[in-house]
Amino acid sequence: MEFHYLKKKILMDKPILVTIIYVLGMIFCAVVLKIWNAETSIKEASIALVWTTIYLIALFYANKHDRK
Repeated sequence: MEFHYLKKKILMDKPILVTIIYVLGMIFCAVVLKIWNAETSIKEASIALVWTTIYLIALFYANKHDRK
């Protein structure tokens, strides 16, 4: 007797995956680095700015790759 199981592949769009990673990174920065504290320094603000820049670049390339 043979059992054939259907393997379900979870297909996730690349922009959605990039957004999830960005949100997790911002939560990490908020909890661990406390970048939304009342006494935020230039270093912490620049970390958030760099992280957002990386997100936008990754989102651009993910959208470009999905169109092909």
